[in-house]
Amino acid sequence: MKAATLHRLMLAGEALFYLLIGFVTVTRLGWLPRQAVGLAMVLAVLGRAVIIATTFLFSRLYAAAPPPGCAIGAGRGIAMALRELAAFTVLFSAVMPFEGLLMRGDRLGRREDGRPPLLLVHGYQCNRGFWIWLRRRLDQAGWQAATISLAPVFGGIDGYVDQLERRIDEVCQATGSERLILVGHSMGGLVSRAYLRARGSGKVARLVTLGSPHHGSRLALLGMGENARQMIPESGWLAGLNAPGAAPLPAAAASIYSCQDNYVMPQDSPRLDGAREVPLPGIGHLEMAFSPEIARRLLEELERA
Repeated sequence: MKAATLHRLMLAGEALFYLLIGFVTVTRLGWLPRQAVGLAMVLAVLGRAVIIATTFLFSRLYAAAPPPGCAIGAGRGIAMALRELAAFTVLFSAVMPFEGLLMRGDRLGRREDGRPPLLLVHGYQCNRGFWIWLRRRLDQAGWQAATISLAPVFGGIDGYVDQLERRIDEVCQATGSERLILVGHSMGGLVSRAYLRARGSGKVARLVTLGSPHHGSRLALLGMGENARQMIPESGWLAGLNAPGAAPLPAAAASIYSCQDNYVMPQDSPRLDGAREVPLPGIGHLEMAFSPEIARRLLEELERA
């Protein structure tokens, strides 16, 4: 199943639930229709808030001490949680279910400035809609950014390698470039490394990961599918990926991550041997899709080479 299909089905089920609630409250309890609509809106917000609150509860239970300069106070933590709730709502309730309508296709072409194209690889239960804002920022900065939607949603990570390989070949052919830069968010960083392990770095100039659980995440214990099981810390799959020499990194690899990540915990899991590490304070895992600071740091890393 594709991510967009999954999210549309979930939205449809939610809508049916609200219709049932509305029918009961209006016909049996005598509520006004606007009162039933108000209740549905409150329930929708509360349901999403519970999901985000669960991620933050796990993040505190399995928290890693932040490096110097990355600690935040209660006020910044609350603001981060509210931004994360907003990002979750926008991505999973509006953008990713309808990414085919909201996102134009990738605009790729040959260029003479020597910049390699980018291929943006999304994370768990997501699709290319995750990049709706960040791709625009990259385009404005003069980078050609391509996207991919991986399927099935709950498949094994190694199963995405062939799809990624095909998209890499398509992007290189469309741009006339021999190599490209992989940018992976969350599980997308692991998919990129699985590709490097299976196919090598011949067509990959650089790898930049954003909040990727290179050593797993405790929250994966609540996830569904083979890919979630593979992201549990100390899983056999992660042990194989992180074995010495198993997945050599291309030159100038970088790992950008949040010291208070609410999906990847412990929060030092994104640390990656051989990669430049960029820890940032107070940015939510899904908020990365809309964060000006993430965009700025990503552009810095891309320009560094």
